[in-house]
Amino acid sequence: MKRFFIQEIKPSEGLLSIKGTEAKHIATVLRMSTGDRIVLMDGTGKRFQALIESVRHHEVLVTLERALPSPPASPLRISLCQALLKSSAMDYLVHKASELGVDQILPFHSDRTLLKPGAHASANKLRRWREIAQSAAKQSDRMKPAEIGPLLTFRELLEQWTREDVKKFILWEDETTRDLKSLLRSRPPAKQIVGIVGPEGGFSAQEIEAAGEAGFISASLGHRVLRAETAAITLVALLQYEWGDLSIAAT
Repeated sequence: MKRFFIQEIKPSEGLLSIKGTEAKHIATVLRMSTGDRIVLMDGTGKRFQALIESVRHHEVLVTLERALPSPPASPLRISLCQALLKSSAMDYLVHKASELGVDQILPFHSDRTLLKPGAHASANKLRRWREIAQSAAKQSDRMKPAEIGPLLTFRELLEQWTREDVKKFILWEDETTRDLKSLLRSRPPAKQIVGIVGPEGGFSAQEIEAAGEAGFISASLGHRVLRAETAAITLVALLQYEWGDLSIAAT
């Protein structure tokens, strides 16, 4: 059954009204009709099977039939901090990282970030990324979408994590002594990880030094030169493989 997010589910109510983009998606994109069944999720873990009673362009009425079990929570909380990329690359990264189960995606701009949008453009981008994260959550059957944080400067990003007692990594293409695989396998599994990935032009030496002072360990992904979005997705996949839920046993 198709899955849809709504703001709140109240089992005690007879009919439940779905409005906004989800109603439009049901009515005009999927062309669902009376008698079809869907799954409703509220982003907190609640989910119900529902029967469509009526379909209009801006509103879909459903009856809640039964509660459904929630997917298991991941043992690992991942916050992915990503320097702004070109629109298509950033959209792709948000979708794939969300599929892989990151809890947060925190966009930032640094010394070599090519894109530094104004307030209006930033708001539009955040809105789009949140829609992409929600779509990815439905597709991958997540409990809730990844949280997309506000756009920060690199300094603001580091300050946010300075006092946090979590595992912190920053990918750096010039790191020659530490690779991420060895770091993960030489340490006991963590419950929360923060990973920073830079822009197309990489980080400056001053930024790496500042990250180190904030408690971040610089790590390499090997000898290949990866695009920024590829590096971010690889980082998340490795974290989930080693410490997260990319296994049946983890569920």
